[in-house]
Amino acid sequence: MSISVIIKWGGQEYSISSLSEEDTVMDLKQSIKTLTGVLPERQKLLGLKVKGKPAEDEMKLGSLKLKPNTKIMMMGTREESLEDVLAPPPENDDVVNDFDIEEEVIEVENREENLAKIARRVKDYKVEELNPPRKGKNLLVLDVDYTLFDHKSCAETGQELMRPYLHELLTSAYEDYDIVIWCMSFLHYPSTINPNYKITFMLDSAAMITVHTPKRGVVEVKPLGVIWGKYDEFYSRKNTIMIDDIGRNFLMNPQNGLKIRPFMKAHLNREKDKELYKLAQYLKEIAKLEDFSGLNHKHWEKYVYVKL
Repeated sequence: MSISVIIKWGGQEYSISSLSEEDTVMDLKQSIKTLTGVLPERQKLLGLKVKGKPAEDEMKLGSLKLKPNTKIMMMGTREESLEDVLAPPPENDDVVNDFDIEEEVIEVENREENLAKIARRVKDYKVEELNPPRKGKNLLVLDVDYTLFDHKSCAETGQELMRPYLHELLTSAYEDYDIVIWCMSFLHYPSTINPNYKITFMLDSAAMITVHTPKRGVVEVKPLGVIWGKYDEFYSRKNTIMIDDIGRNFLMNPQNGLKIRPFMKAHLNREKDKELYKLAQYLKEIAKLEDFSGLNHKHWEKYVYVKL
């Protein structure tokens, strides 16, 4: 059964009707973030209580007994102040909040409620293709923040924040892979227009799901099953690789994830960062295989060094 609520914030009302009773309060917050730009941790939902206490993030919406089009007042602020924009990234940032997914994946990957969330994204999430998928190509899914760009350091142009060898990576990969960008917001995606490659489509945070892990609580992940469900004639576990600097994004598809070092402090690290150069070599080598499912991407650098 679907849940419909109206969020009141900043003098405006935002209607949400894409959630079900099996979705959680965190799923609701992620939907609110997509509409308003306010991060979940900055949101305070007034009146969303259970036994007089604020509803926990992992609580299912069905247990809240919400009436259709219930109006919920939200308090929260976007991360857009001048201080936030100009501040350098903290030394630890999101990266150290990451964790080794091996200890969690068995508990998460095949749970019915998580698979049901993916099925709903396959049904409801609208993909706007920039270029049509190409038959016979593998799939490369790329994160943006700290993977392709240092999105928090100060710079006059996006070019200064772009990771070295980015165009070389995409040009080389395009010969063997369709390229998909998965970033938190299309608005935050810097342009990498180049005649030597094309982006098939982009996904944002609305295509992500939240999962509950035994040790870390509720976390947000990028389930490749959303892509596979929508494009099953082109892509599958056998021909997909996802590149990200945060390992927990692979929780629903650990075999297909490759974690690379984050690119931070661009003005200091541009000259010595060769991560994308090495990655281009690795992608070229594994593209020769018919099936990626037997690869252990943790050892990708050793594989490159042996080949080189």
